[in-house]
Amino acid sequence: MAGSTLGNIFKITTWGESHGKALGVVIDGCPAGLSLCEGDIQVYLDRRKPGQSAITTPRKESDQVEILSGVFEGRTTGTPISLLIRNTSQKSSDYSEIASYYRPGHADYTFDAKYGFRDYTGGGRSSGRETAGRVAAGAVALKILKEMGVTVAAYTKAIGPVSIDAARFDITAVSRTATCMPDTDADKKASAYLKECMMKKDSCGGIIECIVNGLPAGIGDPVFGKLDAGLAKAVMSIGAVKAVEIGDGISVSTATGSENNDAFFCEEGIIRQYCASRTGLPVKKKTNHAGGILGGISDGSQLVLRAHVKPTPSIFAPQETVNKNGENIQIEIKGRHDPVIVPRAVVVVEAMTALTLLDACMLNMTARLEYLKKFYLPEK
Repeated sequence: MAGSTLGNIFKITTWGESHGKALGVVIDGCPAGLSLCEGDIQVYLDRRKPGQSAITTPRKESDQVEILSGVFEGRTTGTPISLLIRNTSQKSSDYSEIASYYRPGHADYTFDAKYGFRDYTGGGRSSGRETAGRVAAGAVALKILKEMGVTVAAYTKAIGPVSIDAARFDITAVSRTATCMPDTDADKKASAYLKECMMKKDSCGGIIECIVNGLPAGIGDPVFGKLDAGLAKAVMSIGAVKAVEIGDGISVSTATGSENNDAFFCEEGIIRQYCASRTGLPVKKKTNHAGGILGGISDGSQLVLRAHVKPTPSIFAPQETVNKNGENIQIEIKGRHDPVIVPRAVVVVEAMTALTLLDACMLNMTARLEYLKKFYLPEK
């Protein structure tokens, strides 16, 4: 199976299945000297693990990470880092019935069409549990970005018809609310809506917003390596994500040029500072409709990304499908499933954003001759 590797310099390969013995990730290209321990990674895995509230699957997994290689005496060695997460709460019997039919909204049929067989126990590689490896790798990328002055923070913007209110925005509430909303009032409304969905044996989707601060201008390439294209690919690779927006997103299609363009300006006296330092003209924007990216390259302002997540396809209400014999049947799915994917996917979006940004920053070191000269020529 191809397609389990992401990145150019900071490269990750995830492995393992939902109901296998373990899953994990191999990170290649992590620079030596980064202070790293299992606790640095575990804090992120704890945010995505199941069984933490009434709106997540009751499957209980500790998701304890083990560092198998690439770290010596608390620091990265520059060699591949292998991270292992053991599965401890598999119940493959919950899925034995679905071996004979295709679940609506899942990858059952497409896997069968491609490979001629499928792992029906929890979805195998197409399971949302595969994202544990992404989050583990993302934790390492996030730590490196933090040392570079770049911060990445994601949260739930909407669940079903309930959206957060910007006037009540409190980023600290993300870790305190079951929905990962930065608005406690919206969290209560969303939780009530989810209970209604569960009573109807149904599910819902939502929106995850990710904000990046401190990313300098000049990251990304102008043609096939556009930064927004890379982010879209990474975030769209999360199984439940069906659309990605940067900045104003789809609303730009109904805006005029005068409304959508971001005016540039320089603060008073900035030209004199630029002439003295020659480090680059720090242009600013009066608005940020572009979401921090112009022409596929970061513009130095806040990067704003949104991921639209579909409703959980595993619902307990009766559904129509076909079995492997081509017979039309009606099913009622059993097992342990989230009524909404969004809260547990917040940290996954954060991780995929961080992985893409770090790789793009590393690639950017080859953009100018002066970068190489500054590193390799001795100071006079």
